[in-house]
Amino acid sequence: MKIRKASERDINEIAEIYVDSWRTTYDGLVPREFLNGLSYETSQHKWQSFYDDQVNETFMYVAVDEIGKVVGFAAARCMLHKEREGELYALYLLDQCQGQGVGRSLVKAVANHFIISNVSSMFVWVMKNNRAGRGFYQSLKGTYTSDRQSEFGGYVVEDEAYKWDDLSLLT
Repeated sequence: MKIRKASERDINEIAEIYVDSWRTTYDGLVPREFLNGLSYETSQHKWQSFYDDQVNETFMYVAVDEIGKVVGFAAARCMLHKEREGELYALYLLDQCQGQGVGRSLVKAVANHFIISNVSSMFVWVMKNNRAGRGFYQSLKGTYTSDRQSEFGGYVVEDEAYKWDDLSLLT
């Protein structure tokens, strides 16, 4: 598995992974009607806009298998709170790649990118009901910091934030 910075030519595969991952990961956590309403086209626009957003210093990394197919991605951006702080905005993998260290490798690439950019901390939001996601970030020594509510298709979910104050722990 190779991890590399995403390019514009990866947007279509990123969009498909996003939709397919939502439909498997969040089935039972958000309404099925919402999941069925996700489209590759809308997702492509979302990720193209994210890729093009230079105001928030956005970037993405992809995991590529041995035949050159993108099988996962991480999207991140720099947030300006009291100081510059990194946000792991999204991390999605195809089902068959989960549990193989691909997610960890993508998080490591994001952490390295932030360190090089003089961003020393990072946070991520994860649905409280997503036990696997929460467990993943806890296994990476993310510290719970806060919670919020999000809305998807009229359905409200609880989210938790995990933070790393020292990104060198992820590299």
